[in-house]
Amino acid sequence: MRSIFLLVIIAFCISCGNDPTPKPKAFLRLNYPKHQYVQIQQELPFTFEKNLFAKDISNIKVSGDQKSYSLDISYPSLKGTIYITYKEIINNNLEPYLIDAQNITQKHSQRADEIIEQPYLNFENRVFGMFYEVGGNAASQSQFYVTDSVKHFLTGSLYFYAKPNYDSILPAADYLKKDIQHIMETIRWKQ
Repeated sequence: MRSIFLLVIIAFCISCGNDPTPKPKAFLRLNYPKHQYVQIQQELPFTFEKNLFAKDISNIKVSGDQKSYSLDISYPSLKGTIYITYKEIINNNLEPYLIDAQNITQKHSQRADEIIEQPYLNFENRVFGMFYEVGGNAASQSQFYVTDSVKHFLTGSLYFYAKPNYDSILPAADYLKKDIQHIMETIRWKQ
């Protein structure tokens, strides 16, 4: 009897601990460097400012008789790249370029929760375009195009080297969204 009483007292003392309390929800704190920009120094028919945090521009390719360039702005620590393609407008062929740029964005609508369009107009430097912010688990979180409507057409897309999980890549996508908008704002066409 004494041993049973002793076991009950020990069990009672052990079971009387602190009540469990739920932990508050926490968010991963990611510290990205402050945006600092520098003018690119490339032999291209346009120029813009890129983030110093980005790896140097690579994969510059020139193709065909029609002047067409592609280049990559890589962010290895964010596991993302902004892919840029430039095409010269010849014989008023702007319309197919615009349709292609819009179709590429619309292909993401199957996986996207939303696509927000933000027009961009800079009359002083003749840079006109559209920025698309793609919400949800789409392959590309941001896309854009700019043109002078006469000679130059440039399009770009942001891709991450990871399976799209919107919640996980959102902080990096927001950081790079500012870089894309800065690229659009600083594009200058060379004559």
